[in-house]
Amino acid sequence: MDPVSQAAFGASLSQSFAGDRSKQFYALIIGALAGMAPDLDILIQSPQDPLLFFEFHRQFSHSLIFIPVGALLCALLFYPFARKKLGFKQVYLFAFLGYATHGLMDACTSYGTQLFWPFSDVRVAWSTVSIIDPLFTLPVVIFISLAAFKRKVLLARLGFFYAVLYLSLGIIQHQRAEQAVYTLAEQRGHHIERLQVKPSFGNRHVWKLIYEYDGRYYVDAVQLLVDVKFITGTSIQKLDVRRDFSWLPENSQQARDIERFRWFSDDFLAVDTRDPEMIMDVRYSFLPNRVNPMWGIKLDRQQIEDGDMDSHIKYQINRDLKKRTRREFMEMVF
Repeated sequence: MDPVSQAAFGASLSQSFAGDRSKQFYALIIGALAGMAPDLDILIQSPQDPLLFFEFHRQFSHSLIFIPVGALLCALLFYPFARKKLGFKQVYLFAFLGYATHGLMDACTSYGTQLFWPFSDVRVAWSTVSIIDPLFTLPVVIFISLAAFKRKVLLARLGFFYAVLYLSLGIIQHQRAEQAVYTLAEQRGHHIERLQVKPSFGNRHVWKLIYEYDGRYYVDAVQLLVDVKFITGTSIQKLDVRRDFSWLPENSQQARDIERFRWFSDDFLAVDTRDPEMIMDVRYSFLPNRVNPMWGIKLDRQQIEDGDMDSHIKYQINRDLKKRTRREFMEMVF
């Protein structure tokens, strides 16, 4: 989730346990900062190895077992600024509650969070809410702000209850989206081998539908209001490294990087039709019924031909969001 959502959700839980009305403001600040703290793992990067970021973001700092440690580090940092009003135990409690919300809320998105590190590297993704969703964030921000201003713990608890209810109701939409993709595949005479459904950007009624059948990914969208309305998309051939990159030695670093990217993207990979050396993450696109990539990895054949087997791939982000694309997306949502 975005930092504002993480801060608001963390603060709502920490404020809910601030029995003393005078501590509401401190609970808000500590809970909000601790709620954002796990995302400091974005600092773990390497200019030589761009995929290092993917391996460590939402890893140990987001793990359930790391919550007490992360909360302690936050408490040690916050205590010198709050010791005139709060004891260390109170600071730790607020930090613990704020920190504990982060990984679980991230797991509600489709990106993937390693909740069970170091016992498992499975990327948990319940896909019940968009990474940015104003209908989730704004009400919680209002509740926690009023709770701090009016010093009423009930308002903070209402904010936390709203957040949990909103995230939970996403399960219903997720189930509707899964039912929709099976209906669509059946209409086409396809047998789904693997699928993923996820809410599109900033809302929870337009969903992206992806399923694999006979070596291809089929990408469509569906509008889930009272009625179910399909928005037909397209399909693309699934990545086959031996077929698509026959020139790439298996013992090269670029080949190993493809496997690392495959793990991150849950194997929803395809070659960009506009660039034969670009591998895209099919899960993410500006329009939910398209395969235009938001990011991907770029191979370099020339390096292999020059005998360079140790260089990493390049990571590329597509920032070319055209007005026409924005208009089409807004038409889908509204």
